[in-house]
Amino acid sequence: MPRSLKKGPFVDDHLMKKKGTKNVIKTWSRRSMIVPEMIGHTIAVHDGRKHVPVFITEQMIGHKLGEFAPTRTFRSHVKEERRSRR
Repeated sequence: MPRSLKKGPFVDDHLMKKKGTKNVIKTWSRRSMIVPEMIGHTIAVHDGRKHVPVFITEQMIGHKLGEFAPTRTFRSHVKEERRSRR
C-alpha cells in the first residue's frame, strides 16, 4: 500500500544530508524513495551481501532504492536433459 500524499515520500535523513556531495553514498536504506534532488548521484544500496552501485536518473523518481538492488540471484532453470547428465 502506498504512502499517503499528505505525508510525502519517505527518505532517510542521512541521505538528504549528503545530497550535495558527488561521492558514492553507501546506504542500507532500501525503503527510501528516490526524489528529484538525487538525480545524478550514485548510491550504493545494500542487497544483503554487498553494496550495489545505482546511478540515479530521471526515470527512477518515485521508485524505492531497493528495487534496483535485487537480493536474490537467479540461476536459470535446468532442463531435464542436463539434470540427468549430472
